[in-house]
Amino acid sequence: MKLALIGATGYVGAALLEEALNRGHQVTALVRHPEKLPQHGGLAAQRADVHDVAALTEQLRGHDAVLSAFNPGWGVADIREQFIAGSRAIVAATKAAGLKRLLVVGGAGSLYLAPGQQLIDSAGFPAEYKEGAEGARQALDELRDEAELEWTFLSPAAHLEPGPRTGQFRLGGEQLLMNNGAPGHISVADLAVALLDETEQPRHVRQRFTLAY
Repeated sequence: MKLALIGATGYVGAALLEEALNRGHQVTALVRHPEKLPQHGGLAAQRADVHDVAALTEQLRGHDAVLSAFNPGWGVADIREQFIAGSRAIVAATKAAGLKRLLVVGGAGSLYLAPGQQLIDSAGFPAEYKEGAEGARQALDELRDEAELEWTFLSPAAHLEPGPRTGQFRLGGEQLLMNNGAPGHISVADLAVALLDETEQPRHVRQRFTLAY
């Protein structure tokens, strides 16, 4: 497949890039700093600004799917607003480019602990991540109203960690996955496996899903 990957130099994006290339896909990496990307026969690196919808539209044309690991950066003061604006721009450009398939990696904060109670609203949710998680939650809420795109939103387990690629994990839906009463975990490499599996064989179109060991 010919894939456009937004945010390929980030923590999640780098794992997605490695998994996609190892599977033999042709990847256009759309990043702020293309010089940070490795040389690879299946990779085309392009400098991109997700907020420039017209330019991003042209960069997305001709691809089979868009994979978004967009994150404005945890040190950004207005991360919530940046997250929402960037998400809206990516959706707009994907549609304008004539693509149908958009796969987004978001956060675990919007997963449910119980009916009507999301993780982000729990007492122990880390304050330093709350604004970014609020942005991701609103981005998901807006995607739920998107009828034109065949979108998918992947929320990781509560603990997203470095670690090996095992290919062995369980999938869930809207609920936070637990292990023996504690929030579950997943490696970023296995998160990439799950998203590329979904890209190749869609099972969660216009749905959010999650995963954990």
